[in-house]
Amino acid sequence: MSEIELLSSVPIFSDLQSTDLEELHSRMSIRKFEKNDIILMEDEFGDTLFIINKGSIKITRVSEDGREVILAILGEGEFFGEMSLLDGQTRSANAIAQTGCHVLILKRHDFLQVLEKFPKIAVSLLSELAIRIRKSDQQIESFALSDAEQRIGITILRLAEELGTIHKGVVRIAKLPYQQDIANMAGTSRETVSRMLKLLEDKSLISRKAHTLSILDYTKFRNAFM
Repeated sequence: MSEIELLSSVPIFSDLQSTDLEELHSRMSIRKFEKNDIILMEDEFGDTLFIINKGSIKITRVSEDGREVILAILGEGEFFGEMSLLDGQTRSANAIAQTGCHVLILKRHDFLQVLEKFPKIAVSLLSELAIRIRKSDQQIESFALSDAEQRIGITILRLAEELGTIHKGVVRIAKLPYQQDIANMAGTSRETVSRMLKLLEDKSLISRKAHTLSILDYTKFRNAFM
């Protein structure tokens, strides 16, 4: 996929014409990061929008007791860093390369100029932010009312939505995050994640091969945890 094609798949840019996408692309540069590189840090000032061209990135915060809490795992075609870009405040979370990755970057002054020229981007951005807020609200509610095993099930559903592909009713999550990362997302321990994944396999709800997890019946799985 070319970088122009990638930009057309990003929700906030999907309504732009090809010539508009080319102009947008001309304002961007590309950066490469190795696995575990810190792309941005919580509380630092930022003026850059990042769009993932290749690889995956985890968005994290550190809890008061020093634990890493994973807020989201983002893949190709997804973006981050927009909050500081809009309000000029410090970053609200960390972004860490989960794999080797390439990202397109757009500086704040270029982004604001693009917004002025193509106001439909602002409308799409508001819609995307609303979707993220709703997901966060649902996640907070689910976690507040659920036990550890329920939270792991909900986390797997999140990963399926963010990273999964569906084929003949089977949802596959390639390059499944490490069990410790899943634990950090669910607010539980790695041991609990390991036990839960084995239980789900025994119930024939999932199968695992290397770093790929398959949800064998997505509707049944979702009904079990939502």
